[in-house]
Amino acid sequence: MLSSPRSPRVREVAKLKTRTARSETGLFLLEGPQALGEAVAADARVHEVFFTEAGAEKHPALMQHSDAEYVEVSEEALARMADTRTPQGFVAVASQFPKTLDDALEGASRVVILHEVRDPGNLGTIIRVADAAGFDAVIVTAESVDVYNPKVVRATTGSLFNMVHSVEVTTIDAIAAVKRLGMQVIAADVSGDDLREQTAAFEQPHAWVFGNEARGLDDTTRDLADVTLRVPIFGRAESMNLATAAAVCLYQSAFAAR
Repeated sequence: MLSSPRSPRVREVAKLKTRTARSETGLFLLEGPQALGEAVAADARVHEVFFTEAGAEKHPALMQHSDAEYVEVSEEALARMADTRTPQGFVAVASQFPKTLDDALEGASRVVILHEVRDPGNLGTIIRVADAAGFDAVIVTAESVDVYNPKVVRATTGSLFNMVHSVEVTTIDAIAAVKRLGMQVIAADVSGDDLREQTAAFEQPHAWVFGNEARGLDDTTRDLADVTLRVPIFGRAESMNLATAAAVCLYQSAFAAR
């Protein structure tokens, strides 16, 4: 049992809360029973599972991943490893599993490209929505927040394991790749046309491009798109949260496909 939050092993796991450590090791953290359960169900490469006695008693089914090393820890040690203030009995270490851009786009007809999306909650929620709306892949560009950031992983609520994703590519390369496959590129931006008037754009293979929460899409990125669309606002709100607007856009595509 690991009882001290200052033990070397606890400190090594805690380092995975930083992007530098995740990049160097190719590993990331899973926190809580839901994330671990989704990882096990998806046959993800889980290397270590750190658990408290209370967590094991409450979720005995999660104690059966044959390939992982299970280590009991104190509540204090688990708190040091976790990114949340109230960890729910489990922290696991797993291998990252992004695909190359070409592999992620193989056979795809509906794709999301995230350009300079910096907020972990927004990025994770968009991945979750893309999963729910039946999209084929999400491309997270190099200027965006790390998809394996603990806050992103939590915000996906397990959809990270369902959604094919590629990371660390440029927006220009991502758009060029989908265009080579014959997809129409749709930029989501407040400067665009009302998306209700452009339903034909959703009836063919296409890729949505979503931009930075504060700045939206830059002129260069918008110019690469075939069409620029916006979600209309009928009330007095100044704007919409990025993830909320993305949900509207992605479901427009989903409805058109069905």
